[in-house]
Amino acid sequence: MAKTIDTVVIGAGHNGLIAAASLARAGRRVVVLERAERPGGILRGSQPAPGFRAPGLIHTVGRLRSSVMKDLRLERFGYSTVAPAVRMHAPIPDGSATTFWADAARTAEELRPRSVRDAEAFVGFDQRMRAIASFLAYVQVAIPPDPRSPSLADAIMGLRLGKAFRDLGAKTGREAIRALPMAVADLVQEVFELESVRGPLCTRGVLYTAMGAWATGTAQVLLNDSAGTDGGAAGTAVFARGGTDALADALEAAATARGVQLRTQHDVVAIRTRGDRVQGVTLADGAEVDVPLVVSTADPKRTMRLLDPAEVGPTMHWRGENIRQPGATARVNFALGDLPAFHGGDPERLAGRIVIGPSIDDVERAMDAVKYGRVSEEPVLEATIPSLTDPSLAPEGKHVMSVVFQAAPLRLRGGDWADEREHVGEIAIKTLERYAPGFGELVEACEVVTPLDMEERYALTGGHLYHAELGLDQFFAWRPMLGEARYRFLFDGLYLAGSGAHPGGGITGGPGTNAVRKILKDL
Repeated sequence: MAKTIDTVVIGAGHNGLIAAASLARAGRRVVVLERAERPGGILRGSQPAPGFRAPGLIHTVGRLRSSVMKDLRLERFGYSTVAPAVRMHAPIPDGSATTFWADAARTAEELRPRSVRDAEAFVGFDQRMRAIASFLAYVQVAIPPDPRSPSLADAIMGLRLGKAFRDLGAKTGREAIRALPMAVADLVQEVFELESVRGPLCTRGVLYTAMGAWATGTAQVLLNDSAGTDGGAAGTAVFARGGTDALADALEAAATARGVQLRTQHDVVAIRTRGDRVQGVTLADGAEVDVPLVVSTADPKRTMRLLDPAEVGPTMHWRGENIRQPGATARVNFALGDLPAFHGGDPERLAGRIVIGPSIDDVERAMDAVKYGRVSEEPVLEATIPSLTDPSLAPEGKHVMSVVFQAAPLRLRGGDWADEREHVGEIAIKTLERYAPGFGELVEACEVVTPLDMEERYALTGGHLYHAELGLDQFFAWRPMLGEARYRFLFDGLYLAGSGAHPGGGITGGPGTNAVRKILKDL
């Protein structure tokens, strides 16, 4: 194998497959080494019961870059998506609900009977979020500057970002500067008066993080989630036909069509270096692969641990170990005998994301438990029922439901996950029962994926789906840490291309795509 390749990609998740296919297109001879039995990483779903297919750890695919779709010609490999008219349905305990549609005007009109103020404010708020997110889309495709020796390319990039910011206009530009460091709670409560609007919008600033609604910088999480998409205030709700496994299959096919070698059940246990250059990798069976280019899509902390500590040095090792990766999210998949009857819901309204976060205080309190090493008894939930838009995912007349459960810390105080796993499923059922009476009677099977599972099964250090927290201190030139944000990582020939690199996590393909641009430029 070593004689026929010149590039190793560690990890066959979506970023790994995208990077490998793009490098192969540029003429590199690439092998992808994956420790699991199948490529796909977090895209690979599960079967909570026979005949039911649940999505991977992130259940929507609306943030995948259109350039990835085009460059890899994913449609040629059978990949397609469906986008329902609804983005988010948020039931509340009093029996009503707020529905956020793709059409902001429709959302506003449905708000009018409850709050004229919120109805009149919603479209304008949505437009501001889209405008700021359009600027962040430029930031997401930019390669962060080198703070030690800025180059001409950095200056050109700065000019382009400056132009994109100037194009926002003076008023929106000032709003962007003010909004990015804000707490998402402040962002929404200064505009809306209904908690049933504030709460669901706040969930977008904390999902998959360990931060509460009042944490500084959570507005930036919401805005980045809408960058490069038509998400606006309510976010996206786009599903892969056939589930997220279909996207994994299409990426695998695109990579192999370009000559990429995929080697599953090949666990990389060391990245070998000599001086300031990469020499290759060592596998668990002792085999060595000598290559001048190694692209790691493992998280930055795990990547650093594959290196010789003596070569990394104590200062950089200390900095790497302090990258914040506090996983606080569990997943619960349900096999359901029928469609749940959520407050204010019908099949059309339930086809997008179903959010349980009735108020700012509810969102904040759900995250409080993590501070004390406990599972939240009143969690924030984001559920999808993908079988509504793709009936092939469940037996006829039945449904599969995927639930993001927040919050649940990796490290529990006074207990362990062997005891707590079943409890998470029980809490999820009890919580959903309050908004969909009779929900528990529909459950035929329940599968819980804990943060510990995410760490051990998916190699996500800390159990963090995004590889590193999305705080302002780990954003753009500070992701994963200042001085190491340009994809080249510590040694010549070693690059980061996973979610721990800019622009961060989610199914975007951004880190893999950006890393390839930098690699090819360096080569």
